[in-house]
Amino acid sequence: MDKKFDYNYTAPTQAERKEIEALRNKYLLQEKREIDSLTKLRLLDKKVQNFPTALGILFGIIGTLIFGLGLTMILQWALLLWGVVVALVGFIPLALAYPIYKKTLNKRKRQYSEEILALSNDLLQNEAR
Repeated sequence: MDKKFDYNYTAPTQAERKEIEALRNKYLLQEKREIDSLTKLRLLDKKVQNFPTALGILFGIIGTLIFGLGLTMILQWALLLWGVVVALVGFIPLALAYPIYKKTLNKRKRQYSEEILALSNDLLQNEAR
């Protein structure tokens, strides 16, 4: 009786290691994860951009739905006066969506500009060295 033990070991490649670390980092708690400066800069930029975009889209969707209800009241249900009133009410958030987006974006840019500029200057100075 020939008893053998055969074992093969393969180490992950460099690309696989990076993917494994990226997946691992997604599940680490924020306090335990080390964030490099470029990642922090990207997160701050997303923080500045995402909220105004979501707010503008929200106002646009709500306004479009209310405006569409007004048009439906006019065209399908023959409620001309109420349909015009509802459509005008819906047009207000629809018309305000872009100005609200711009105002919120500019406010958040002012709020985070010092931190973003300091991080980007550090990264650019470190790159020059």
